Amino acid sequence: MDMRLPDRLRLPFAFDSNGLARDLAGLSALGWTRHCVRQNYEGDWGAIALRAAAGESHPVRLIYPDPLATDFVDQPALRDCPHIRAALGVFHAPLRAVRLMRLAPGSTIKEHSDLDLSFEDGTVRIHVPVLTNAKVDFRLNGSRLTMEPGSAWYLRLSDPHSVTNGGDSDRVHLVVDATVNDWMADLLLRATQLCEAA
Repeated sequence: MDMRLPDRLRLPFAFDSNGLARDLAGLSALGWTRHCVRQNYEGDWGAIALRAAAGESHPVRLIYPDPLATDFVDQPALRDCPHIRAALGVFHAPLRAVRLMRLAPGSTIKEHSDLDLSFEDGTVRIHVPVLTNAKVDFRLNGSRLTMEPGSAWYLRLSDPHSVTNGGDSDRVHLVVDATVNDWMADLLLRATQLCEAA
């Protein structure tokens, strides 16, 4: 992409946070797959795959796909998540991995950068908080970002970022990776204009 966007943009969507939380509660029996990059965190950080690279069956590969994968398919867990499916339906761009990601109380994701995960590189990550608390400290380029349940955010995570859950309840986000197409580029450019006008 020729232009560079801000490192964070609130998108013009407001999802049903209570409905998202009900979908999450319905998946509780599945359990969380522990994130495999252990050096990037302390405590308990895990995910449930809702969309994953085609042909994968190993739990770790379901939540942490091969960066070269191009074909992604819905996972069975998504069938029982009508509010999450409705949220995903607003994104008219090719969806790659979609996960619920949980950071347990007292856990920390250490500062790190995710390679090629930005508008400029052609793949974006959207965060939709499902559960959070006032003591979650999300930092992007050293600056704190507060995200309310049901809001949607583009974050340039090829930049340094970290998260600490200092509260006594889980922090769970719906994390959506998508390929940048014309629709996504237009959405992010409009969000940039709204941010600049605020």
